[in-house]
Amino acid sequence: MDNNNILSKLDGLEARYEEVATLITDPAVIAEQSRYVRLTKEYKDLDHLLQLRKRYVACLTTISEAKNIIANEADAEMKEMAREELQENELLQPQIEEEIKLALIPKDPEDAKNVQMEIRAGTGGDEAALFAGDLFAMYKKYCDSKGWSVAVTSVSEGAVGGYKEIDFAVNGTDVYGTLKYESGVHRVQRVPATETQGRMHTSAATVAVLPEADKFEVNINEGDIKWDTFRSSGAGGQNVNKVESGVRLRYPWRNPNTGETEEILIECTETRDQPKNKERALSRLRTFIYDREHQKYVDDIANRRKSLVSTGDRSAKIRTYNFPQGRVTDHRIGYTTHDLQGFMGGNIQDMIDALTVAENAERLKEAEL
Repeated sequence: MDNNNILSKLDGLEARYEEVATLITDPAVIAEQSRYVRLTKEYKDLDHLLQLRKRYVACLTTISEAKNIIANEADAEMKEMAREELQENELLQPQIEEEIKLALIPKDPEDAKNVQMEIRAGTGGDEAALFAGDLFAMYKKYCDSKGWSVAVTSVSEGAVGGYKEIDFAVNGTDVYGTLKYESGVHRVQRVPATETQGRMHTSAATVAVLPEADKFEVNINEGDIKWDTFRSSGAGGQNVNKVESGVRLRYPWRNPNTGETEEILIECTETRDQPKNKERALSRLRTFIYDREHQKYVDDIANRRKSLVSTGDRSAKIRTYNFPQGRVTDHRIGYTTHDLQGFMGGNIQDMIDALTVAENAERLKEAEL
């Protein structure tokens, strides 16, 4: 893409930026929450693009002026300074162009959202539950390193440790856009702690990463919700089993794809505060319904783009953790790291970066940028 082509794609953004800036101060728009949130996000994206345009124009101008000085200036010191500026900005130009190309790709509107994550032990019995526990610990450490908060909403422990299943919410900046590639089947090859004869086993756990639904994105008739309360079990202490802080909701939901009504059951025992547990159970209900209703949209994107790192199929085996060889391999992009211990300790950013780069390459190709 030449300079003029890049600048032409950025033309007209300033007028739209000013228009959106005016709209987000309009009381009528602010009152329409879904539109206000959408416009606020657009304003932020446009501001980023205009800042990139400003940097790009300044870079091109500096290159042009430096070339002019080198060609026409008699002063040797001025020429030397111009050569330095030319070299610096000729290196900077392709970097800014790449940033602009990526910024011009239509963004997934889900990327900025918080997430609900689910980890389920798959094939492998007790060892699968232990591996599910290891995966949760890995994600917890990674989220801690990002400054994100993790709140467990539901858990079923394994017989010898780990989890048969664990659900948790992650709140922070661009959480879904970062973690969405983790959805799928994670396979582990190792000698389990439960194995007495030293034989290597292959087990699996499934991970689902669901974008958290906002209140205005899902219509729920709260009058149809049936609530129960119960006493939460816990690690001990004076309050355990004395107050009914756990909540359970049942909600009749009509599946728009089949037309059939099914009952959704959600429990939350995360805190000893019943109102907070109710609020978090409602959040999980909204996310569950949003995810089911939007799965066709996700699948359509995956099928259309045929992306190597598609998040459409949650049953796909995406990664293998081989303990004897100390390696982790992502099968979608063929990326392998031999720092398995570090990876399990939460150092998964390089893997996520590689997946993001592969996805962006697909999107750039699709957008013909």
